[in-house]
Amino acid sequence: MKALNSNNVIKKQLSLVFVKFAVCFLLFGLAYRLFLSNFQQFPQIEVNDTAFVSDNTLSPPATMNQPPVTGYLPENVMDRTLQNGKCNLFIGDWVSDPNGPVYTNSTCYTIESHQNCMKNGRPDTDYLYWRWKPRDCELPRFSPKKFLNLMRNKSFAFIGDSIMRNHVQSLLCILSQEEQGDEVYHDKQFKSRRWYFPTHNFTLSVVWSPFLAKATIFEDDNGVSTDIIQLHLDKLDDVWTRKFDSFDYVVIAGGKWYLKSAIYYENDKIVGCHYCPGKNITEVGFDYAYRKAMNSTMKFITSSKNKAYTFFRTTTPDHFENGEWNTGGYCNRTGPFKQDEVDIGYVDEVMRKIELEEFESISRTESADRLTMKLFDTTFLSLLRPDGHPGIYRQYQPFAKENKNKKIQNDCLHWCLPGPIDSWNDVMMEMLFTS
Repeated sequence: MKALNSNNVIKKQLSLVFVKFAVCFLLFGLAYRLFLSNFQQFPQIEVNDTAFVSDNTLSPPATMNQPPVTGYLPENVMDRTLQNGKCNLFIGDWVSDPNGPVYTNSTCYTIESHQNCMKNGRPDTDYLYWRWKPRDCELPRFSPKKFLNLMRNKSFAFIGDSIMRNHVQSLLCILSQEEQGDEVYHDKQFKSRRWYFPTHNFTLSVVWSPFLAKATIFEDDNGVSTDIIQLHLDKLDDVWTRKFDSFDYVVIAGGKWYLKSAIYYENDKIVGCHYCPGKNITEVGFDYAYRKAMNSTMKFITSSKNKAYTFFRTTTPDHFENGEWNTGGYCNRTGPFKQDEVDIGYVDEVMRKIELEEFESISRTESADRLTMKLFDTTFLSLLRPDGHPGIYRQYQPFAKENKNKKIQNDCLHWCLPGPIDSWNDVMMEMLFTS
């Protein structure tokens, strides 16, 4: 009996020692975790702390656990952007970036209200912590100091529609970490603008030309049309062509304005239209006009005596789901897609196919050492970021009480700032420094 009691005492002592050890181990792990969390610091993002009112009319926020939109990526997305055997900067993945953006909405003052997602009340911030990683090489982060030194005594222009304006604002925000640009010009609608960086004698411009071709547009600032657009496919818009000789570097692109209703002219005669019911004009489709305009644009650039280093940017995909911008479509995803989780839309595929074919055609007529126009193929990397758009946060506090009865408009085409479009500048700078 004494031996039995002795064994029980020993077992209890061993159990007590084990419990004490386990408690000490857990306390040590907790202390270590707290140490790491205090040590790791992230850039501060200014979030408006006004209370958010939930909206029962929208679907629940999407997550990366949701089923993919579609199942494949067209082969030409993979094989039409190779750069003479070098690393293809446009094929890769979005990878986690704990450093976050180099600027915030509180450190940059040139963000337009519609793209200022954090100020407008967007509650999530995960979309800020990704960077573009090409598959076969490293992509250095944009260096405003190196860029401005390269641009000393130079002029850089972005020519196109509101996506170009979006891109310029991103670049201005990044450059402001080194030098703030002074606005020295804007048109009446603030669509064409120019900034000057005195320390580097550098001029940065955005030139509003949504068609690149000559167009008569009957539309106010709110997008309300009083008549159908008249588009001259054989004439380029002199808003940008007469200034082209003054630019050392250019980013240029077509865009979604070609999806608008329009009557097409050549030699000042009507040759067709896109979506013009009741006009008794032959429907030829937007693709006919887009090919004509892209061909004329590229021929003008490559034949110009001014050999500006030119980036021809491919189409920018939108991410409207369950409808379009005017039929209830929205974008509320909070993370990027992987390559096999999304399919390029029909319109974007048509536009990009035209862009690639016209670029290849012009490339065959110019020797490699003479061609100063480069393909800036941002379509694929942009396609993978459905989470980077303003969505309902294009408006200030869309769910606030004072906005309760207002119609909520989603923007699933432009990009939040900071946001995925900042990575376009990383790619652009790498192309400049490796060309």
